[in-house]
Amino acid sequence: MRKYLFSAGFALLVAATSISITAMTPPAFASQIKYVVNNIPITTGDIAHRAAFFKLQRKKGDAAQEMIDQTLRLAEARRLGIRVTDQQVEAAYQRFASNNKMPLAKLDAIMSQSGVTKEHFKEFIRAQMAWNQALSARYRSGEGGSVTEQDAVRRMLDKGGSKPTAMEYMLQQVIFVVPASERASTLGKRKREADAMRARFNGCNTTREFAKGLIDVTVRDLGRVLAPQLPPDWAEQIKATKVGGATPTRETERGVEFIGICSSREVSDDKAAQMVFQAEGGSNDKDADELSKKYVEELRKKATIVER
Repeated sequence: MRKYLFSAGFALLVAATSISITAMTPPAFASQIKYVVNNIPITTGDIAHRAAFFKLQRKKGDAAQEMIDQTLRLAEARRLGIRVTDQQVEAAYQRFASNNKMPLAKLDAIMSQSGVTKEHFKEFIRAQMAWNQALSARYRSGEGGSVTEQDAVRRMLDKGGSKPTAMEYMLQQVIFVVPASERASTLGKRKREADAMRARFNGCNTTREFAKGLIDVTVRDLGRVLAPQLPPDWAEQIKATKVGGATPTRETERGVEFIGICSSREVSDDKAAQMVFQAEGGSNDKDADELSKKYVEELRKKATIVER
């Protein structure tokens, strides 16, 4: 699979695009519903923004069909329980500006002046991040060239490599629950409480003792997880945290969370080989494209698409 399908940092497909524009007058888009995809409207404004995005990328494409596909991808990701938060999208947007060596204000201006708008670009980012996770789940479930543990080892040895090793982590998740109805009023307080507990964290054996007396705090033992299986949102922080420590706290849909590193060890077995093989792109770009194309075609066949 393409590396970007599994990258925790999310490699934007447009990252290789050179963005350079001169002063433009943004087109005025009147917005009317053009398509309804499984009861989700796509407006003429949405399509015009995507056409402007194609122009900015110097790329040809059918903006209307692309918006239909994006709508299907996002809906499928939601069906699978995949949620990409506003914070994740904003972080990716800022990374894009940084990677293109421009201040955030300049990127905002480019998106506005070109007629794309930063809102449309951010929704594109959200769709890409969610679709990457959906494709990754489908790939691991047995499609798109999934391999057995033994096949992974054989293929690596055939290529002249050695059986790979992978870090295996024992993890513990701590959640300071914040109900959606109380988020605006209590999130800040809960984050301070989570930061205080995280500062006292010194191993997984005492976590539940620390949690006693605290309201709405959940402690979950996540068990053993190989590095390639780490949740993308947490992977880099987990890898950077020493055993006995905890990741920085993060705001999530559930509230405020951190993950404790109970133990870690390097393992070399067939399961590790399989995970490393798939995470490092054991198949090729063509396989990735074919899997994505096949998946979207299936979604289109099941969808109700009405043109107004």
